[in-house]
Amino acid sequence: MAGEILTAIALVIVIEGLLPAISPEAYKKAVSQLAAMPSRTIRITGLVLMVVGAVLLQVVH
Repeated sequence: MAGEILTAIALVIVIEGLLPAISPEAYKKAVSQLAAMPSRTIRITGLVLMVVGAVLLQVVH
């Protein structure tokens, strides 16, 4: 179980690093746009993404 969690975390880190590695300018633009968004919008987006991820995980397993 712990190995699977560490694998999942490692994959998230790899995926999170793709955009800044491939296109730092696009990454900076995306981060600046994110910083300009209201906190409520960011929170709701995060919650929706968590639910979608959990549902996808259930479908895959």
